[in-house]
Amino acid sequence: MTTLYRFLTEDDTSAFCHKVSKALAQGWVLQGAPTYAFDAARGVMRCGQAVTKEVEVPYTPDLKLGEQ
Repeated sequence: MTTLYRFLTEDDTSAFCHKVSKALAQGWVLQGAPTYAFDAARGVMRCGQAVTKEVEVPYTPDLKLGEQ
């Protein structure tokens, strides 16, 4: 069993909520609290959320995390 980790980020719009909701629907699990920070270079707020997932495949660095 392998535990996969992803950190999802997006501008503070509904796109972030949809990205996290899609990951949850695919079996990913929330890890910790979401983050919220100001991107001064772009002048926008950004959101982030860590997610993990247990899979039955061995880990390799070329594993496509979003496809698991």
